[in-house]
Amino acid sequence: MNSALRTPAVAGRFYPGRTDELLRDVRHYISSAGSADAITRIRAIGCVAPHAGYMYSGSVAGAVYAHLEIPERCVILCPNHTGKGRPLAIMASTTWQTPLGDVPADASLGANLVRRFPALQEDSAAHRGEHAIEVELPFLQTLQPKLKIVPIAVGTSDFNALRGLGEVLADVIAEHEETQKQKVLIVASSDMNHYEPDDITRVKDHKAIDRVLALDARGLWEVVMNEDVSMCGFGPTVVMLTAAKLLGATTATLVKYATSGDVSGDHQSVVGYAGMIVE
Repeated sequence: MNSALRTPAVAGRFYPGRTDELLRDVRHYISSAGSADAITRIRAIGCVAPHAGYMYSGSVAGAVYAHLEIPERCVILCPNHTGKGRPLAIMASTTWQTPLGDVPADASLGANLVRRFPALQEDSAAHRGEHAIEVELPFLQTLQPKLKIVPIAVGTSDFNALRGLGEVLADVIAEHEETQKQKVLIVASSDMNHYEPDDITRVKDHKAIDRVLALDARGLWEVVMNEDVSMCGFGPTVVMLTAAKLLGATTATLVKYATSGDVSGDHQSVVGYAGMIVE
């Protein structure tokens, strides 16, 4: 059984561990995208947001979330960086803690997913030291105080498994939105290409970005596999795109792109960050 509370793994490292500092930083990154009056918030189906240390990727994440109307229910899909736990791992009823407070899971939505897609298994090991959902939460909490989440770690690159999860996710979300009259947002937590020169990373990243903008889940999978693009969250993004298409998505937009070199000045070994919205 999972413990009832998932405590922060990277507070004080990837983002400030103090409540006041964290809230200040999150608000700064969101407001840097433009004045609230000038931005029309989108009721999107899905998005891609980065998950590095806020110093590097906070401005890209902030730009994405600044353009979104965050509903009370979010499914957050992330890669499994630690390699621990099940290939498709959910914590269906565990509350997640951040310095901004507690975020409960939507147990009924999670249980419905597990029931409909048995390859998705209840497992805390995949989530315990994983940062890629945790770093999204302060942005979502700040914009939606009533937030509940369905946290899923994706540790497989098998396309059929990713597509299958996306198809079931679409069905479960469609039923939830119809019966509960509540919008659900699918967040794919992902950084882009890792640890290559800036010019190479930008070329590789935009091949992947182009597939996301075309709402082409299979094409994204093929680009990552065939072009050696080390996009850590391509699996979550494939799941999100598959579900989004079935939920009626027709367009995707690149909100912001950057690399770690834009901050560090080191352009020899960078990580790319892309913020995209699917509606």
